[in-house]
Amino acid sequence: MKRRTDIEAAVRAAAPHALLATLRTEIISAYGALAVDLHLADYGLRVLTPLDRPDENEPLSLHNSPEGRAFGSQEPREQQVRHDDAVDHHLPVTVRGERLGILTVRLPQALSTPELVGELARLADLLGHEILVAERDTDLYQRARRTTRLTLAAEMQWQLLPARACTAAEFAIGAQLEPAYAIHGDNFDWAADADELTLAVTNGMGEGIQASLLTNLAVNALRNARRAGVGIADQAALADQAIYDQHRGASHVSTLLLRFELATGRVGVVDAGSPQLWMQRGRAVHRVELEAQLPLGMFEESQYAVQEFHVEPGDRLLLFSDGVYDTVSPQGEVYGDRMLARAIQSTRLLPAATVPRALLAELAEYRRKETPDDALVLCLDWYGRQEG
Repeated sequence: MKRRTDIEAAVRAAAPHALLATLRTEIISAYGALAVDLHLADYGLRVLTPLDRPDENEPLSLHNSPEGRAFGSQEPREQQVRHDDAVDHHLPVTVRGERLGILTVRLPQALSTPELVGELARLADLLGHEILVAERDTDLYQRARRTTRLTLAAEMQWQLLPARACTAAEFAIGAQLEPAYAIHGDNFDWAADADELTLAVTNGMGEGIQASLLTNLAVNALRNARRAGVGIADQAALADQAIYDQHRGASHVSTLLLRFELATGRVGVVDAGSPQLWMQRGRAVHRVELEAQLPLGMFEESQYAVQEFHVEPGDRLLLFSDGVYDTVSPQGEVYGDRMLARAIQSTRLLPAATVPRALLAELAEYRRKETPDDALVLCLDWYGRQEG
């Protein structure tokens, strides 16, 4: 225990850019490891990219490599090193459900005990937390996640996001944007406290930097209102006014706002535009019909009403932007409700964190071509609050 405590102290004291180097030195010294490497998931969730020595190490498939399988299962995986009496241990680096990457520690076969691997897994958790803190002061980790350059609009959108996944006792969330390296108008946001969870999906009209700027204004206006402690109807009204004051009705933002009472499962919704809400309960899938209200910023001093429904433990909610359900095949067929319901059914056994990427991959196969249109999927699994 003392050696792990000493390592934790060394990593926390390390310079932001030197977390891996410090952890590598400490693990080799304390545990007799032969090598320590870190791969981070890229923005498109397709590959794991090496943090250091990128010229020597190619990205690894997220779906067809031992490291990728550990990432997908979120369980440590062992891999015997060929022609050597050593074992690679692939350990998920995850923070409250946000899957960052894989820490790989190579140990001599004789030292590969369950107890030691358990200690290394806890150090991988520590590394994840320290990376999130370090990103305030260094570009190293965000730069390593890129397989190509982000557009400026995409840079702004990714910086605006809370994370791509989040887990708590009452829920699990996963979300993803595509095209990951050229997203512009779509965005998602969430915040949770002891009593409630608030979700927002936004879609600023237009393309490129104009859409990104519009969405940035909307998300920050919604956050400002939320942090003032007002309900979602007033959040929508205040954001609406901020956007109208700036653009005088020439631009608007489609928005879907949800507020969950964690103790009861009661959900309040404001539907202000095009994002759709779907529910899977058991094997039944249906679109949640909502009263459509005006997008944010379309008219001056719009007022918004809250609708309500309940979620039960085991329910899954999915939020989609129009770039999903309005996608068109090469034959001109719209993806639509039927295909969307079938896709939701096909992913029902996946955890929330991996559902969005799976649905977006199926969507790409349907359209069979690159598109500049944004597409957003957010999945929420509801567990409810357990007594005691």
